[in-house]
Amino acid sequence: MTDPRVASVAATAYTVPTDQPEADGTIAWDHTTVVVVEARAEDAVGTGWTFAPASGAHVVADVLAPVVEGRSALAPATAQAAMVRAVRNAGRVGLVGTAISAVDIALWDLGARLQDIPLTRWWGVEPRPVPVYGSGGFTTYSDGDLRAQLAGWVDQGIPRVKIKIGESWGSCERRDLERTALARRVVGHDVELYVDANGGYTAGQAVRMGRRFDDLGVRWFEEPVSSDDLAGLATVRAGVTADVTAGEYGYDLATLARLAPVVDCLQVDVTRCGGYTEWFRVAAVAAAHGLDVSAHCAPYLTAPVAAATPRLRHLEWFHDHVRIARELVEGYADPVDGALLPLDGPGHGLRLRREAAERYRVA
Repeated sequence: MTDPRVASVAATAYTVPTDQPEADGTIAWDHTTVVVVEARAEDAVGTGWTFAPASGAHVVADVLAPVVEGRSALAPATAQAAMVRAVRNAGRVGLVGTAISAVDIALWDLGARLQDIPLTRWWGVEPRPVPVYGSGGFTTYSDGDLRAQLAGWVDQGIPRVKIKIGESWGSCERRDLERTALARRVVGHDVELYVDANGGYTAGQAVRMGRRFDDLGVRWFEEPVSSDDLAGLATVRAGVTADVTAGEYGYDLATLARLAPVVDCLQVDVTRCGGYTEWFRVAAVAAAHGLDVSAHCAPYLTAPVAAATPRLRHLEWFHDHVRIARELVEGYADPVDGALLPLDGPGHGLRLRREAAERYRVA
């Protein structure tokens, strides 16, 4: 085929209210903003998105689009490298990193659609089911809400669930323990139970709490301390039985590589880390440390690259992102027997439903 060129890259932003107030250990929110990128070449459109402030759309328009437009639509990794070079003075970590990620995802989707093949085929792998874990369990939930959500995941055949702890920066230890014990009673002993403190504990506190969580059979202790506290993560990892995990706030390979020696499983968020291009690099670094990777959030976008990753442990079936995709996206599917199978259509198989999204548009 000819070498098609990227004709345009455009971004829009949509703010969607939550179905009820939500919080974790260190922040509360009542809405989620998604920045959607569409890249065009010939008669094909590639779509990517990230969860970030609406100003991310301006980063795409002002900084990234001029760098990508006119480049080969079949060379997403080359375009990603050009974007990273272009943001040197803006700084890659944070908002800019999310924008790069959304554009990279859109470009990979575009290239696969131009070839009329699924992403997994372009990456040279046979798609396989991706294990998921139910994720939500917000600290704002009543006991009844928590029971209903957990039971719903189990009824769907999802054999792994996660709740939020570390409430109010770790100041509600008794409630953290009570909610975790409740979760264990609801899901029984055959379902894996995970907890996520979102960096709300100190290292010593996390060790003490982690030993109590060990007694409840908790298998996964996510961000017991801040991801920036490498020494603290190592301390907690040495002091508890559960796997200690972090990485969701890694916006580049270097940040995630620093985490690899102090965790049991490295989390990667494809909508933050630099897109599909950077995901594969991070997965290779994790494998070199003998680690699995776990996909953070954005389950539908992540399913193809997760399915192409040999040492993939599981994918986060996050309540907010699932709910938004079901309302605003065409092409999604539900997990079957606790696993999500990548779609077999061109690209990642997903498209924005513009009419449904328009009432939420903010940029």
